[in-house]
Amino acid sequence: MPGFAAARLRSALTLLALALLLLVGVAWGWGAVTEPFPEADEVPICSDTDVPAGTKIYPDQVTVSVANAGTREGLAGRTMQLLVDGGFGRGGINNAPEGTDVRFAEIWTDQPQSPAVKLVKSRLGKRAQVVRRDTSLPGVNVIVGDDFVELAKGGQWAKSNQDSVICSPPAEADDDPGVVD
Repeated sequence: MPGFAAARLRSALTLLALALLLLVGVAWGWGAVTEPFPEADEVPICSDTDVPAGTKIYPDQVTVSVANAGTREGLAGRTMQLLVDGGFGRGGINNAPEGTDVRFAEIWTDQPQSPAVKLVKSRLGKRAQVVRRDTSLPGVNVIVGDDFVELAKGGQWAKSNQDSVICSPPAEADDDPGVVD
């Protein structure tokens, strides 16, 4: 029976080794499953861009945010889509602060002479007003009311009369590293 005892010992050692491998695998798997996901690099909605006096800016260089001051549901989202379709960069969408009374459209800004503000105002039409006011949304802040329906033809560009800073959409990643701008 000495061969029988050796076979039992080998079987026991084999089972012990397999159990140990199973425990190591379970521990590794549990660690991988419970580990937090890696943080994604958050891309900013826009970044400050210096615009020297005399420089033309175009819609694709301007980020616009829209807030709804009216009672029509989805007005800010529809207006944002019109602006994006017109070439502007997508900013934030929100409701205007409680008690805001805007019938048509206003641009709230602390830089009323900004070329970005001038360009957006040209697309909102003659009834739109520029109001000096701080806001928390990124870019040019458009506040729309129930009388706002569509964009005007407006300008294709605006010229900066003085050195300015505008909030521009992030530059798109270059897919071809061999291309130099």
